[in-house]
Amino acid sequence: MNINKNVTGFGSLCVKDIEAEITTKPHQLPIYATSSFEFESIDQGIDIFTGKTEGHVYARYGNPGIDVVAKKIARLEAFGSDHDAWALMTSSGMSAISTLIMGLAKSGDKILTQNDLYGGTSELFNKLFRPLGISPVFVNLNDHAAVENAIAKDKAIKFVFFETPANPTLSCIEIDFIVELSKNNGLTSIIDNTFATPYLQQPLKSGIDYVIHSTTKYINGHGNSIAGVIIGTDLEGKQKIWAALKLAGTNSNAWDAWLTNNGMRTLALRMDRHCSNAMQVAEFLAAHEKITHVNYPGLTAHASHEVAKKQMKAFGGMLSFEIQGGMEAGITFMNKIQFCTLAPTLGDVDSLIVHPASSSHLNIKKEIREAAGISDGMVRLSVGIESVEDIIYDLEQALG
Repeated sequence: MNINKNVTGFGSLCVKDIEAEITTKPHQLPIYATSSFEFESIDQGIDIFTGKTEGHVYARYGNPGIDVVAKKIARLEAFGSDHDAWALMTSSGMSAISTLIMGLAKSGDKILTQNDLYGGTSELFNKLFRPLGISPVFVNLNDHAAVENAIAKDKAIKFVFFETPANPTLSCIEIDFIVELSKNNGLTSIIDNTFATPYLQQPLKSGIDYVIHSTTKYINGHGNSIAGVIIGTDLEGKQKIWAALKLAGTNSNAWDAWLTNNGMRTLALRMDRHCSNAMQVAEFLAAHEKITHVNYPGLTAHASHEVAKKQMKAFGGMLSFEIQGGMEAGITFMNKIQFCTLAPTLGDVDSLIVHPASSSHLNIKKEIREAAGISDGMVRLSVGIESVEDIIYDLEQALG
């Protein structure tokens, strides 16, 4: 409502906004930096609150800019299919997982998941959800007999949560198997698709129920925002998850959503370069005398190569490798790195390197970590889009 012509006080004019006259469409997505939205009348407010009409109320419930970015990610995940996907943006990848579980699970439910899960997700399940009565069941999801046996023995299992490729072992799980298993047993399937991105892998096409991403990583790609996203096709599920997001306050914010959208413009270009560089780096490491093992799905020697080849457009920009000498060798190597960046994240345009045993998986018991293939000498590398010769030179000198 424009009342500026009628105000008589200078202080009132300071407070009230002059109504914007938008004569031409902005080329870039605007940032809606507002915590709430005005109603034209109380009747409009009642209609929105009761669900009679759609509209924005409060930024914790939704924001036009955030909604646009979420819709774009949903279209990317469903691209080339007839799925009418929706998406909800959250404050981080971890909040995407927690919001989804809060919205759909109840006390007594169990979540079937993999042994080599990202350390933060394992902690979330064990330390926050288990005390609430929502417990994880860890199984090798590539052992089909073991998975089917676990479900047959425990009727409390209601969800399957998995990553493929996994962080940091890069093991890949057959999506079609999880879909068939879930449908046959009435389970809800959830995939963390962060490593692959919708450019390389689209699980909705195979029948997965929900996809989550830490958009902080490849979707943004520039290391300047923290956000997450939940994508699905079931509208009833969306309402339950949205209610959890609204009440727990796990929504994204306008600035991080805008940064995510800005980075997403180059997603396809970046992923092509990430994949190309990672393959060359993996081949270099596989031939190095001080490296005992390289985890990269693009290598034919990798246990998950055929699975990745079947369900991914290319093999991604993530890899991990084991250095001879265990913890001491891993720490020494990290201290000698000069070109790659020592940072506890992934998916940026520059190469990022971490030592899982002393960072991302520090709070996972050693015996559990090692049983999942995460050794003291393992190093995880997010291969950037720099000149690959510089990446390889840095790794070579650090190993020398």
